[in-house]
Amino acid sequence: MREINSELITNTVAQLCIDACHKLPENLVDSFHRAAETEVSPLGKQVLIKLIENDRIARENNVSYCHDTGLTIVYAEVGQEVHITGGHFNDAIHSGVRKGYAQGFMRKSVVGDPLIRVNTNDNTPAVLHTEIVPGDQIRLTVLPKGGGSEN
Repeated sequence: MREINSELITNTVAQLCIDACHKLPENLVDSFHRAAETEVSPLGKQVLIKLIENDRIARENNVSYCHDTGLTIVYAEVGQEVHITGGHFNDAIHSGVRKGYAQGFMRKSVVGDPLIRVNTNDNTPAVLHTEIVPGDQIRLTVLPKGGGSEN
């Protein structure tokens, strides 16, 4: 059985939050460039150029690509041969979101209760989807889901 410390999970989630909000995948940015070269609509071309410019600004200034960093969704595949030490798995995930959004200087827009509408000020709780899988590893995927007009 493999032991994984909860602090490693927290730090990994924090970095994934920052990366997900600050860095678009290269293949996506490349597709913006290719599309801008062939786009015939002036408005469409203008939108693509803005997307490319937003990416450049985000990378150069280490800021979020979009101000609406939204609700954090974490997908976790946890190997059945993993033993988590040092703390509870769910707490480690939420601590990672809290840490990532603070360190990444990202907008915190989550409310704890949708009826009371009080901001938690740390972007938790995250939505956590956990699946137990064969093996002795944990695979984490972080998806910031913008709220759009809800914000």
